[in-house]
Amino acid sequence: MSRIIWILAVLLSHWRRHPMQLATLLIGLISATALWSGVQALNQQARSSYDRAAATFGGARTAALVGRNSATFSQQLFVDLRRAGWPVSPVLEGRIQIGGRSFRLLGIEPVTLPIEVGNAPTIGKADLQSFLTPPGEMLAAPEVPIDLGLPEGASPQATDGTLLPPLRVQPQLVPGVLVVDIGIAQRLLKMPDQISRLLVGNAKGKRAPLESIAGDKLRMLEPDAESDLERLTDSFHLNLTAFGLLSFVVGLFIVNSAIGLAFEQRLPMLRTLRACGVSARMLNAVLLVELVSLALVAGVAGLVCGYLIAALLLPDVAASLRGLYGAQIPGQLTLKGEWWIAGLAISVAGALAAATTSLLKAIRLPVLAAAQPYAWQQAQHRWLILQGALALTAFAAGTCLLWYGDSLISGFAVLAALLLGAALGLPAILELVLSFGQRHSHRALAVWFWADSRQQLSGLSLALMALLLALAVNVGVGTMVGTFSRTFVGWLDGRLAADVYLIASDDAQAAEVKTWLRQRPEVEAILQSGRTDAQIDGVPVEILGLPDHVTYRDRWPLLQSTANAWDRLRTGNAGLVSEQLARRLKLVVGDRIGIPARGGNWTLEVVGIYADYGNPKGQIGVNIDALIGQFPEIPRTRLALRVVPAGVPALMSLLQNKFGLDGRSLVDQATMKAESTRIFNRTFAVTAALNAFTLGVAGVALLTSLLTLGNSRLPQLAPLWAIGITRRQLALIELLKTMSVALITALFALPLGLLVAWCLIAVVNVKAFGWRLPFHVFPLQLLELLGVAMAASLLAALLPVLKLARMQPASLVKIFADER
Repeated sequence: MSRIIWILAVLLSHWRRHPMQLATLLIGLISATALWSGVQALNQQARSSYDRAAATFGGARTAALVGRNSATFSQQLFVDLRRAGWPVSPVLEGRIQIGGRSFRLLGIEPVTLPIEVGNAPTIGKADLQSFLTPPGEMLAAPEVPIDLGLPEGASPQATDGTLLPPLRVQPQLVPGVLVVDIGIAQRLLKMPDQISRLLVGNAKGKRAPLESIAGDKLRMLEPDAESDLERLTDSFHLNLTAFGLLSFVVGLFIVNSAIGLAFEQRLPMLRTLRACGVSARMLNAVLLVELVSLALVAGVAGLVCGYLIAALLLPDVAASLRGLYGAQIPGQLTLKGEWWIAGLAISVAGALAAATTSLLKAIRLPVLAAAQPYAWQQAQHRWLILQGALALTAFAAGTCLLWYGDSLISGFAVLAALLLGAALGLPAILELVLSFGQRHSHRALAVWFWADSRQQLSGLSLALMALLLALAVNVGVGTMVGTFSRTFVGWLDGRLAADVYLIASDDAQAAEVKTWLRQRPEVEAILQSGRTDAQIDGVPVEILGLPDHVTYRDRWPLLQSTANAWDRLRTGNAGLVSEQLARRLKLVVGDRIGIPARGGNWTLEVVGIYADYGNPKGQIGVNIDALIGQFPEIPRTRLALRVVPAGVPALMSLLQNKFGLDGRSLVDQATMKAESTRIFNRTFAVTAALNAFTLGVAGVALLTSLLTLGNSRLPQLAPLWAIGITRRQLALIELLKTMSVALITALFALPLGLLVAWCLIAVVNVKAFGWRLPFHVFPLQLLELLGVAMAASLLAALLPVLKLARMQPASLVKIFADER
């Protein structure tokens, strides 16, 4: 044991003499672990919230009976099923407005609630009486009273003036959900004797067939291990995971360079230890102990940094998930013990993966041979051929996945294959370009310039791969975000065509407002709209009522339609379908679709498909009068106004003063567009942060690679100094070589980035969201990213170049005397 300790002490003395290398190694491991663990913390927090949402009094995790042709059904069916031995419990679901905010209201019957509902909040015997008896209680997540500005126990007031039961906090609930007794819910939602679904528990004995009790009025929904919200948000979390993995890999490039430099500089020490009788097996075992120890130290620091990164990005991630999918994520980060263990494990695994090459060289090659860079360069030539073959294999696999894949995972696999193939093929491309330059050079120094650049590829290839991947992802994501931004602005102009949008507190106030508006000369049109929710083949769908007006006819963002789509819409038997719903249900113009309504199935012909970016639900647009005819209970409180532009501010002020409308109930077009754009920008703030971090890590990887090559390259540079080339000229030549290979890499990254953007837009987005964006190229953005990449390369090259320029002549003379 003492022998191992002495060997470890000797190896650790290297880091004491080279603290900068130790710092570089730790920074690489910390940065790799930090971003990976930070992303996993965000994903874990979100998925924990999805589990809470899915298990909220059943949800998708519990078997349920729902109406076959209608959104609700009579509670008499619940009574009949209970008498027939079915362990069912009723649930009524709807929306309620409180303080201008919309909440999901769930009415339950706690006495019959099955135990299979999972981690739903339990209502103890002591609280059961207060929950059931007037005025009852309203269960809510801890965030709800804070958002409403009310203490626990207070009774909030609905927008229509109805006094609601007192609030009671339940930590297991998710934000945006309110739970009351089903009798109270029926009164608040104005749905007497109606229920939305019946939760089904596990029966201990036989039960009568469903058809014999309910006929064809109900159908069974089997429990689903994955909720709709999880399926919707898979793309977002895969995107975060892909970024985390990319940054982790780029961080390992730094670790690889630092370990390679240490291995090169410790060769004399290793030779001495071997000469003193230390076996190769024992030496490598101690090297492993040293590496694992450093990885554990860096892993702890990386986990702390990862926690801080996750806490910093959590508000933006929550805003993204809320804006894109309607998912409610708590603002406080809570992590499980498995996260810490996994973070340490990934740090150790990453360090071992980055050090594999150096450890294998220490085992297989004689120590004296290992100090000969030319032998490594010859081996690199064989690796170039192998890497080229692997690159072609990756491209072929990506092509097959593109043609035959039909899932979100296959879309990301196409991206991974494209990036992997490009990274593996980069050294071969650089070799071809540099060989071309060498063949077409005539002066001796120029020939040496190109030949020496080729020799450097063996040491720089990993760092250049990191630069390629980081820059390509920056170009791809930047192009996608720019395309989305340009398309989003145009789409907003079509969807937000009215000048003022108003939501009255109830139907009576809406009628009063309309009567008053008809007397205002600046008001050109009053457009009534409405909406309700439904489910079609288990898919949540929003039914949108549109007025028949030129405002919508001229500006609605239709992608495909019949010639008389709006005329057909007016008849009440036709509808416009959002692009994502059309893709999900495989609908085309001319197909028919059935909507469960109060009076039975409402059959519509699809007469158009329109863009509906950012909506997590599918949507169907119908005529507003037809919607009210099928769903007479929907609020008629939504109004859109066409107003003379100069009269908008004065009209809004009058509406606020006369009817007491606040900023949530009354908004003008400009404010709504500004708020939508702000939400859009915040949605991609996480992506921008990860982009910048990845590019920064790639720059550090290039710096460490150049530092690694610095000492090992002195034998190639000393003869040039000896024949008369000054140290400053040598430094400029080294800088020019580094910038040349970086420029070639960056130029290759630009078209690769555009391919990445195309994959994101045409493959991943379509699989993830159901809609496809037009493809736009932004030349100025490409030039800017090219400049940023070259600036990062310049900064990475400055330190080694300055070190060479200031090197003492004695150090160069000493090269000729050293044994290498």
